[in-house]
Amino acid sequence: MAVTLTPAGPARRAPDRHHRGVTRWLVLAAVTLAALAMLVPFAVMLLNAFKSPGDYSTNGPLSWPSEFYTKGLVTYWREADFPVKLWNSTLIAGSVAVLAVVVSLLNAYALGIGRVRGRLWIVGAFLLANMLPQESLVYPLYYFAKEAGLYNTRLAVIIIFTVIQSAFGTYLLASVLGTFPKGLLEAAALDGSGKWTTLWRVVLPNVRPTLAVLLVFFFIWTWNEFLIPLVMLIDNETQTVPVALASLQGDRLMDAPTTNAGALLSLVPAIVFFLIFQRTLSRGITVGAEK
Repeated sequence: MAVTLTPAGPARRAPDRHHRGVTRWLVLAAVTLAALAMLVPFAVMLLNAFKSPGDYSTNGPLSWPSEFYTKGLVTYWREADFPVKLWNSTLIAGSVAVLAVVVSLLNAYALGIGRVRGRLWIVGAFLLANMLPQESLVYPLYYFAKEAGLYNTRLAVIIIFTVIQSAFGTYLLASVLGTFPKGLLEAAALDGSGKWTTLWRVVLPNVRPTLAVLLVFFFIWTWNEFLIPLVMLIDNETQTVPVALASLQGDRLMDAPTTNAGALLSLVPAIVFFLIFQRTLSRGITVGAEK
């Protein structure tokens, strides 16, 4: 029996690794350049934070300091009463981060798993509320704070930002819990777990990485807030770090090096907080991507 051999087709060419490597390096170079461009303002701030006013006036903002000048940091620390402002910002940002995460989890549990009627409309309302500019909220918030006797108190700012941040947290967590495995919920129900037990022992352990990411974001976002604290906190004993920096610049007409020193000092706590929770943030983002 004769066997006819057909000529083999042309061999499939292997992917050009060199070409893929060039594209990868081009993307990496573009990302690196973008990161460096974002770091330029911080480098200029750091450069001028340790420069004397005379040196700044003579050589400009881009020159290397002729001496290690630290009086600007001391002046800002004393004139702005920085320890009080640091405590106010830490208390407000920390309280908002914790409370907003708790409120977001409870809202999202009802919307994502409880399946309340009109769920999509409610989630859309939370998304729309998160998109509202703060300028449109300032006067109503000011009026209600005055009427409630909470004006010029840290509690007013904590309540306001807890609601604002939890709007975004509810939208995000409701989307996550909307795809929560039903098998786990059914198994918990068969074991006799109630709604609260299911929330704390089944749902919470599975979404803990996402909650950790929200906690970090809520703290940093609230720390950097300026407009609403500027309107709500008029007393020196209640103001936050960003408000103190801006008001000190306007009232005392401080020189540019001292202002840069104050900005650097104000930025350090947020950077420290981010570095402490960097692994938590990376782990939460990685777990979310895997899911």
